[in-house]
Amino acid sequence: MSDVLARLRALLGTAGVERDPDGLPRATPDSIEVLTQVCRVAHEEHWKIRLEGQGTWLAADAPADLALSTRGLDRVVSVSPADLVATVEAGATLEAVRRRLADDGMWFAVDPPGRPERTIGSILATATSGPLRLGFGPIRDHVLGCTVATGDGRVVTAGGRVVKNVAGYDLTKLQVGGFGGFGVIAEVNLRLRALPRADVTLVARGPRDALTGSARDLASAGIVPAALELLSPALAAEAEWVLAARFAGTDAATQSGARALQGVSRLSWQVLPAERSAGFWSVAGRALLGGPVTLRLGVLPDGLDDTLDMLAHHLDEGLVSAGAGGGMLRWTGEATAERLRTIRRTTAAREIPMTIERAPWPLRHAVGHFGAYREGVGRLVGGLRDSFDPGLSLQVALEGDDAGG
Repeated sequence: MSDVLARLRALLGTAGVERDPDGLPRATPDSIEVLTQVCRVAHEEHWKIRLEGQGTWLAADAPADLALSTRGLDRVVSVSPADLVATVEAGATLEAVRRRLADDGMWFAVDPPGRPERTIGSILATATSGPLRLGFGPIRDHVLGCTVATGDGRVVTAGGRVVKNVAGYDLTKLQVGGFGGFGVIAEVNLRLRALPRADVTLVARGPRDALTGSARDLASAGIVPAALELLSPALAAEAEWVLAARFAGTDAATQSGARALQGVSRLSWQVLPAERSAGFWSVAGRALLGGPVTLRLGVLPDGLDDTLDMLAHHLDEGLVSAGAGGGMLRWTGEATAERLRTIRRTTAAREIPMTIERAPWPLRHAVGHFGAYREGVGRLVGGLRDSFDPGLSLQVALEGDDAGG
């Protein structure tokens, strides 16, 4: 191991290689070129690599021979307001990117759960969309292209810097939500929007079924806020369920949307003061760190109530944030591997995809981020991983140790 550490220090310098509190070597490259060289050395030495960002969302606890940190890749490379594009390195934090874009009147319209110091690489690799998914689309819609280091030290560039159709298979989509199993995201081209001139949040409280019914009424009336999120009492720290609607855009558009919402819905809506709105959504996102396991389900609005009942039966009501207008449910709490397998089997029978977003390594390894409940999925994932990570240097549990092929 000393020879390998010497090779790494020759690439990174003494400051670029350290040992973590458990004695594991940690490499922190500061360029894509050095990142690929580190991956190449690890591949040649048959080392298992653990990817690390800031460690605020998914724990850096996978067993490995080398920890590979993206914290040295933290630059906002360029911002082009005319093209609505920014190029950002994967280790840059969401908060730093937001501040830099605001200087040019630009906005990266995503609000993932967790802390604002989450890295862009973490958000993309886990594809953790937040409530703004309703109005602005999932994470993959905000990524125009990316540069990735493969497990054996090659550079793969996918997509580009403009909004256009991609001929053939779009490799960017493989990386977004791939949990690092198909390479290390190093740099991304982000699709931007103009910073909203107005941002208004309204909240209503009541029985869950009344709130989900009202959300369906809004959809039938063609009212689509930027976000329409259902929050469980535990997550909202309220006595009842909460439905929160957010409108972001011009002054006229947000006022019109808020009036339409109140006109159609039979609920009693409270408009949050501007100084409380940002805090409300931030607290809701951070609350999803309140348990060791977070899973997300791709649920359509019509199936939301049944799915919530199913989760309450097999797990508990817990910390829940659900897109009442466009699907996608996120649950946080305590869960065993067997309970998670039961949920996966139950949701698979309903054609509902389930992803384990956060869990300690033993659970991730046992159950897998995706699982593979359909015939042939395991072989497909295995083939893709072999192309991007021959030798499986990257320590990521996509399927789990009980997945079928």
